[in-house]
Amino acid sequence: MLTTVPLAVHLLDAASVLHAFGPYVLAGVAVLIFIESGVLFPFLPGDSLLVTAAITSSALGITPWQVALVASLAAIAGDQVGYWLGKRFGRRLFRDEARLLTTARLGEAEAFFTRWGGLSLILGRFVPVVRTYVPLAAGTAQMHYRRFLLFNVTGAVAWAAGLTAVGVLLGGIPIVAHNIDVLMIVIIVVSVLPIVIGALRRRSHDRAAAADEHRAREPRETRERQP
Repeated sequence: MLTTVPLAVHLLDAASVLHAFGPYVLAGVAVLIFIESGVLFPFLPGDSLLVTAAITSSALGITPWQVALVASLAAIAGDQVGYWLGKRFGRRLFRDEARLLTTARLGEAEAFFTRWGGLSLILGRFVPVVRTYVPLAAGTAQMHYRRFLLFNVTGAVAWAAGLTAVGVLLGGIPIVAHNIDVLMIVIIVVSVLPIVIGALRRRSHDRAAAADEHRAREPRETRERQP
């Protein structure tokens, strides 16, 4: 049975979370990756968790390949749940006023899926929040299951093995190994950067659209007097 992670441990502090799992660290990694991937709870340290687990694998009593394998299986399983939730319930799970399952987040995932198609299941894996909702968007769009499974497995393995490999490489650099906290901050910032940029672009677009709509409502003579 998993040991209970103390409430004082912040979920974004990957090192503390991993050590809190004690001898059940691999099971803990699997649970967190599964929840982030398929239970529609996106605010978990997926990226930093894998990198930290690889860097501190010796201290945790595990090996990097075990981390990559467990994370891959958990990510594949989680995406399966997300896909079937989308196929079974679709947009009915989401509400405008909800805290987590908002229609805005689903809309973003659907737009991402529409733009990239099956590749969204690979590309979206490397973007926090997006990776949580894209499988559900694929299910909502009734994506053929075999095609979904192919992209799902490819994306999950590429993400889990890739970030574990990054952790192994960085762990060999003494200054990195002794400053994991700083590294985690950098990883989190880099991970959420695409989301921030997308939000800023949408905000700018919405402002421009609102300004155009306001100008369209002005009397013709008012518009003609403007330079």
